[in-house]
Order: sequence, then structure tokens, then C-alpha cells
Amino acid sequence: MSEHEHHDRHGGLGHRVRHLITPHSHDTADKVDPALEASREGMRALWISLGVLAATAALQVVIVVLSGSVALLGDTLHNVADALTAVPLGIAFWLGRRAATRAYTYGFGRAEDLAGVIIVLVIAGSSVLAAWFATERLVRPQTMSHLPWVFAAGLIGFAGNEIVARYRITVGRRIGSAALVADGLHARTDGFTSLAVVLAAAGAWLGWSWADPVVGLAITVAIAFVLKDAAREVCRRLMDRVDPELVDQAELALRAIPGVRDLAGLRLRWIGHRMHAEATIVVDRSLSLVDAHEIAADAEHQLAHHVPRLTGATVHVDPDSHPGGGHHSDLSHERRDRLAAAGL
Repeated sequence: MSEHEHHDRHGGLGHRVRHLITPHSHDTADKVDPALEASREGMRALWISLGVLAATAALQVVIVVLSGSVALLGDTLHNVADALTAVPLGIAFWLGRRAATRAYTYGFGRAEDLAGVIIVLVIAGSSVLAAWFATERLVRPQTMSHLPWVFAAGLIGFAGNEIVARYRITVGRRIGSAALVADGLHARTDGFTSLAVVLAAAGAWLGWSWADPVVGLAITVAIAFVLKDAAREVCRRLMDRVDPELVDQAELALRAIPGVRDLAGLRLRWIGHRMHAEATIVVDRSLSLVDAHEIAADAEHQLAHHVPRLTGATVHVDPDSHPGGGHHSDLSHERRDRLAAAGL
């Protein structure tokens, strides 16, 4: 159903006038459906990667029991923690698919940001636990056994984490989920820390009894760096940070619309992996309500075109404080021709 068909169906000119004097917003089904599909794709990525990491961790647990390697134990704990982060993210994606309510008028997309906080806490917990085990082994050294198996376990950990990292990052970037991308980068770092286990096995083979716990502490340091990056990403999302280049791009698109004399305000925010925009445009005060409405509709369409993963836009129209010329009819015809040519 087109915009004008919608107005005609619900009361003709009277409804149009009431609609025109309020901020203009479109949350159309053709935007919501892709957002829901993105949540489904995110869920699918989580469960597939969970299966891969669970299998990787299970193989490593068996070798930890046989070898007694602290470095491998620290890496295994981190892999288990990484696998478990799929649970809060999965719950967040499920909640994000629920429709908005009278109490939660923006929906439940913020659950994804809360899941990011849980992920940061899980990473912090795994770092502390790995440090404790490594310190304990430094105080009470033990001989590492089954060195070839430990070596193989490190390679298994790297392969499993790299597969998961590539999958999560690819899907996360495609659907606009910062939490999923961050979790993918976390998995990639886990993969490189798994290679450190190979160094521990090599050191033990050379007779360096200190190599295993020292590498375990090195893994703890690596986890701490991942924790810093993950916490930064989560804090930025909680503070509604967006890419400034995206704001510049949206601003240029709005200013280029015929009839827009100025841009009084523009705000973008993430709600989960969905984007919402609020804009205030300034138009000629002599424009009719119908012409002002068409400019607002054009602004919404341009925002949807230039802002990736935008699912909602509210456009408010302010009259220019200075009296303008009477050329609004030409602007209106020009705008109609341009929108018709674009299929809008």
C-alpha cells in the first residue's frame, strides 16, 4: 500500500492534515521483515558456531585430563566461555524479534546490548580463572605429559576458533550486529592464544618446566586485551555511539533534497542491530501542508536509502523563520517527478 493510498483509506484530506502537523515517521513492513530475518540469521550463526566450539573444547578437555597442561587448560576454559556467550546472545536475538509493546515502545533490541555486558563479564571471569590456575602451577610445578597430543590440541583450538570467527564476523557485519562481530573477533583472538599452547608443549619437550605456566599467564594477558576491546565496543553501543561518517552521509542526503532549506537536527541510534533516525528539516514557511508532507516523505526515503539497516525514521518539519519565495509548486512537481522516476 502506497503512502497516499494509506492516507486516502483512513479519512482523506482530514486525516492527511492531522498527519501532516505531527512528526513524520515510517516503520514499514518491508523494513521490519529484513530486521527479523537478520535476527534469524544471527541465531543460526550462534548455534552453528556453538556446535563447533563445543566440539573443539570437548577434544581439548580430554587432552587436558591426560596431559595436565595448564596452558591448554587456560585455553580450554576460554574456549568454553566463548561457546557459552552464544546463550545470552541467542536470548537477546529472540527477544529482539518480539513486537514493541505499550511499555517497550522501541521494542526489545536493547537486550542485545545487555548480552554484550554479560559477554564482557564472562571474558573477565575466564581471565581470572586462567590466571589462578597458571599461578598455582608456578608455585607447584608439574610435569606435562602426552606432548604430541597437547601440540595437536593447540592446533585444534586454533582451527575451531578461526572457523567460528570468520563465520560470526561475516554474519555480524551483514546484519549490523556489533555484539556478534565483537564475539567473532573474540573467537579469532582465542585462536591465536591456542597457538601459544603449541609453544608450551615445545618448551616442555625442551625440558623447560616453567614454559607451561608462563605461557598460561601469557594467555591470561591476551584475554585481558580482548576484554578491553570487548568492553569498549559494548560501552560505545550503550552510549548510542554511531559512525560519524554515517551521520555525515545522512546529513548530506537530507540537505540535497529539493525544498529542504536547512537541517535543524539529526540523531541516529542503534537499537540492537537496527538503526533508528530522528531528523528536523527546515522548509519554506509558505509551503502548503501537502508539499511539506511530501518533503518529509522524501527525507524518510532518502534516509532509508543512505543509512544501512535503518528500520525507523521520524522526520519533523519546521518552517523557515524568514519569509520565502512562492516557488513551492515547482519544487513539489520536481519532487514528484524524481520520486516517480525512482519508483518511490
